[in-house]
Amino acid sequence: MAAAREGQPRAVARLISFVEDDSPLLREVMQALAPHTGHARVIGLTGAPGVGKSTTTNALIAELRRAGKRVGVLAVDPSSPFSGGALLGDRIRMHDHAGDPDVYIRSMASRGHLGGLSWSTPQAIRVLDAAGFDVVLVETVGVGQSEVEIAGQADTTLVLLAPGMGDGIQAAKAGILEIGDLYVVNKADRDGADQVRRDLRGMLNLAERRDDAWRQPIVKISAARQEGLAEVVEEIDRHHAFLAETGELHRRRTRRARLEVEAIAVAELRRRWAGVGVRGELDTLAAGVAAGTTDPYTAADALLEAHLGDPGTGQA
Repeated sequence: MAAAREGQPRAVARLISFVEDDSPLLREVMQALAPHTGHARVIGLTGAPGVGKSTTTNALIAELRRAGKRVGVLAVDPSSPFSGGALLGDRIRMHDHAGDPDVYIRSMASRGHLGGLSWSTPQAIRVLDAAGFDVVLVETVGVGQSEVEIAGQADTTLVLLAPGMGDGIQAAKAGILEIGDLYVVNKADRDGADQVRRDLRGMLNLAERRDDAWRQPIVKISAARQEGLAEVVEEIDRHHAFLAETGELHRRRTRRARLEVEAIAVAELRRRWAGVGVRGELDTLAAGVAAGTTDPYTAADALLEAHLGDPGTGQA
């Protein structure tokens, strides 16, 4: 545990493996790490496939390191349909930082989770936070109607777009205009980058917002050429200051912790139900719903009442 708090890569890797494997030691680990968390900034990066997320992450790591920041990276990959393991493309593209002791990069499998994040991502973020990393970058699978969970896990969410991807604002239909704190137009050396920026600004201006609300900046970069990244970091810093001044940072982190507690509680409930043989009872109730002899709400109430007490009163 002490080695992980010092940021030693092998110790950090072992603790994240505990998280991914849902180790019996995980409760003890999290109890020990809890007093050392709450310091790292969590930055989410998302965007449609092909916009250059991994190249941008690689360039952003370099810019943060120039600023003296220790950086942890969680690259959430699509799962292999056979092994459930993570594809290592992201780690290959980030090889520039492989020898830097103040950079830790880990690929994690989404394992079919629709939100673009692995279910274990919040605990992995907690490990990197406790290990003393100043910034934790979380790169997600992509963006889509169901892939906006990064906004719930990050202090600041970066949404990447690029010219030449069809309509640059098509992604707006996937809900990204609702989750971004900072928009980054990558491949700015290509034709169409200015048009993407103008279209995006027009869309953002249509959104209703309070006078004191955060106005999302749009930054053009060329990640491959390491151009524009200093401005991205400046905007991240400015957003962090805004969150701290308005109290939104505390609200976001409390909301994040609430979702984490809820997910753990639901997983534990399923585990306990499996231990008392609920599956057979659940199958019987499901058969009744399928046959039309009962409805799913009544069936759910019956299951909860049998094992948790009356759902209407909370009495066991």
